[in-house]
Amino acid sequence: MSETIHHYSIFDTAGGFCGIAWNSIGITRFQLPTTSAEAATRVLLRRVPQALPGEPPARIAEIIAAVRHYFDGEEIDFSNVEVDLGDQEPFFAQIYATARQLRWGDTTTYGAIAKELGADPEAARDVGQAMAKNPVPLIIPCHRVLAAGGKIGGFSAPGGSIAKARMLELEGTQPGAAPPAQQSFGF
Repeated sequence: MSETIHHYSIFDTAGGFCGIAWNSIGITRFQLPTTSAEAATRVLLRRVPQALPGEPPARIAEIIAAVRHYFDGEEIDFSNVEVDLGDQEPFFAQIYATARQLRWGDTTTYGAIAKELGADPEAARDVGQAMAKNPVPLIIPCHRVLAAGGKIGGFSAPGGSIAKARMLELEGTQPGAAPPAQQSFGF
């Protein structure tokens, strides 16, 4: 992250209390819903301890409003939100850029992202690590990246894989759902 001043705000959504931290460049951290404002503050400040509480400027207030709409079940696109992820491994930066292309209700797998980036199948683990270290979940939609076979996989946010499943269900996606059985032609 840049050495500029970071501010943060905690806000309530239909999913719980979220936190957002920003600097002059963009969003530096995002905290998915927790059960209390205190918990959201504690977790957010663990990741960006130098942040100061602040009144969100208009551009951040718009993102907060969009997050609230998202957790109300409205289709929201965060792909144009400015972020400041600081120094990242080049491969992680590529992974995050690829994940940001996933739209509402779309999913992929760790392995598919690795393949799309021209990496070998073992790189799926690196994709998983990048998703686990994602500083701005929802904005970089790591919840849309699944384990092999479309299984839910892990999720490092509060609530773990249950929270991931709820976010996907909010988007109309049911991870791990069996494909429909083949229909007979009725001859």
